[in-house]
Amino acid sequence: MEPRTSAHRSPRPFTGIEPEERLLSLVVEVLETADRDHPADRVLREILHRESQLSQPGAARVSRWVFRYYRWRGWLKNERGWIRKIRKADELAERFEKNPFSLRAETLRSKAVPSWVYEVMDVSDAWLRILQREPKLFIRVRPGRIRDLMDSLGHLRKTWLPDAYVYEGRRDLFRTHEFAQGRFEIQDIASQLVGHLCAPKPGEQWWDACAGEGGKTLHLADLMQGRGQVWATDAANWRLDRLRRRAARAQVQNYQAAHWDGGPNRPMSILFDGVLVDAPCSGIGTWQRNPHARWTTQRKDVEELAALQRRLLDNVAPAVKPGGRLIYAVCTMSRPETTEVVNAFQAAHPEFEPLPLRWPLPGLPDWSTPTLLLWPQDTDGNGMFIAAWRRRTE
Repeated sequence: MEPRTSAHRSPRPFTGIEPEERLLSLVVEVLETADRDHPADRVLREILHRESQLSQPGAARVSRWVFRYYRWRGWLKNERGWIRKIRKADELAERFEKNPFSLRAETLRSKAVPSWVYEVMDVSDAWLRILQREPKLFIRVRPGRIRDLMDSLGHLRKTWLPDAYVYEGRRDLFRTHEFAQGRFEIQDIASQLVGHLCAPKPGEQWWDACAGEGGKTLHLADLMQGRGQVWATDAANWRLDRLRRRAARAQVQNYQAAHWDGGPNRPMSILFDGVLVDAPCSGIGTWQRNPHARWTTQRKDVEELAALQRRLLDNVAPAVKPGGRLIYAVCTMSRPETTEVVNAFQAAHPEFEPLPLRWPLPGLPDWSTPTLLLWPQDTDGNGMFIAAWRRRTE
């Protein structure tokens, strides 16, 4: 996720409050610090937190420069020095925004992503082109809040998914009164789609097995109208702490949070109506929003994560009650993490049958499929793969 700034949309014109040299020095600090173990978005967030006196337009300009650098890094090899690279990336981004077809497909294929990507997934020109565009900012409006938000927050555009809106304003949403009151969540549209495809019913018991900081947990709880319960587990206690803070802000109470290391011993003994495995993955589907990851993710990560994903599905399967649903979701499109994981699970677990999912995107005939592969150019958000099964009742 990009940091808490307006980096993903055009900021207000620079007011001259901070000298440009000062802002560029902060960008260089991010670029010099970020690496595989220190993601650029986290480094940027920490530096902007330290430089809290920056104006919002200044912070937005720093963020925009950072993300544009990584989005266009493949074009910067012949530029010398950080400042020239930053300015060249800015120039390329402005030119591309005016005419996305100003770049030839051959150039995109050689510079937009690492070469190993072509070995693990199908790569289209449409996907490469959207990777170079600034991402949209999606919010999930909490139940019954849209009228108030339209009046107080404004700049909201409805999407094809219920409760999902694009925010087109310039405010830092994390600092708004509306966010503090829990009226909305900042959540990508593909992530919101996973919750709708889970389709939990009021009164059911669900397990969000890899809950992270709780975006999908809170969505499941809202879809259940506060009735029933969602168990949220994660291997990192610090993420569970953030989940608890988010739930408190949103005043969501029908959940339980617990540590789970992904092994066969789970922290609860009940059987569930539904289990969601939003598994750790290579995150290739997020490379438009998180361009730094293009240059830190490696081929071996895909294989290692695919093995982890298979183990997670094996270990949650016994927790699904007869007739219950198991949903697998990853924000990537690589074959080892999608179709190969599904094939391995189906071969190992004949007690589960594929559960058809309704094709969610508008403009196409109504049809169902047991797996969905959604690309950023289809959703306007992250890429996402989703598979579903039902436990047989025999």
